Amino acid sequence: MVPLNQWIKIKAPATVANMVCGFDILGFAVNNPYDEMEMRLVNRAAGQASITIINIDDYNLPTDPEKNVAGAALLAMIEEYTANSIIEKSFADDATQTGLVDFSTIGFEVKINKLIKPGSGVGSSAASSAGAVVGANYLLGNPFTKDDLVRFAMNGEKVASGVKHADNIAPCIHGGVTLVRSIFPLEVIALPSPTLFVTIVHPQIEVRTADARSILKQNVQLKDAIKQWGNIAGLVAGLMKGDYDLIGRSLEDVIIEPVRSILIPGFDDLKKACKAAGALGGGISGSGPSIFFLSKEKETAIAVEKEMKKLYEGLELAHHTYVTTINQTGVEIEA
Repeated sequence: MVPLNQWIKIKAPATVANMVCGFDILGFAVNNPYDEMEMRLVNRAAGQASITIINIDDYNLPTDPEKNVAGAALLAMIEEYTANSIIEKSFADDATQTGLVDFSTIGFEVKINKLIKPGSGVGSSAASSAGAVVGANYLLGNPFTKDDLVRFAMNGEKVASGVKHADNIAPCIHGGVTLVRSIFPLEVIALPSPTLFVTIVHPQIEVRTADARSILKQNVQLKDAIKQWGNIAGLVAGLMKGDYDLIGRSLEDVIIEPVRSILIPGFDDLKKACKAAGALGGGISGSGPSIFFLSKEKETAIAVEKEMKKLYEGLELAHHTYVTTINQTGVEIEA
């Protein structure tokens, strides 16, 4: 366990969820942008909250732990830690020697500097949720596995979107590209991938995840489902084989994207321009409004960025762009 009052620094990466065809099951972490956080364990007075959240950005997000994504994730973690501690103490000859944290007298203090804009579609809520539980786990001496941390962080996603999903959380914690084979029970599979360059554009509009989910169709035609399954399988196979052409052919969504794309100005024109510039393929990042494209070469990724800027400058819509790579490590701790 890290001593009381000793701050640690946390770097939590942005993530791209769905990877076009893999709604709620595929995602990858990127090296830029990322959130910065600091955490420590502190003594707390009787009746004081076990989690104190301090915002050091301008987004004015809730600091009530139950309404904050990082707080909700930490509350779930504390609940399980406390339950396990009671069991462990009951079997210990001397409860004072177990090294367990007593959350009736100790709590977490968390500072959050969100460099990933909320509602941007690149895993802002996941970064805060994942960063919080990875940091807390380190402070406690790493009693939980990465999959445990994914489970806890999903509670933050429920606060953000109303649904527990792990396609952003899993790569944020595990790093690289991940496949969420199952939520209940949770099973996350790390996927190998060839070198890929990622170009992201974030039009400065907000698409709330809950809103983007609410417009989705609840019934899917069998022919569309079959095509989607083929694309998901093809994308996974392309990543594992390092087959860039197969990756490109498989980056197609016939179910979600046709509905969600209406929320993003210039989407269809942008997709055509980026493919013409040489991108393997791409689409909506998470629920949007950010859009991502994958490229084999850095030069192509830069050319794709130029097309993105050109289109949104033409639409007179403020935007941010990133040319980055896949982050293979996930959340990082600096003690």
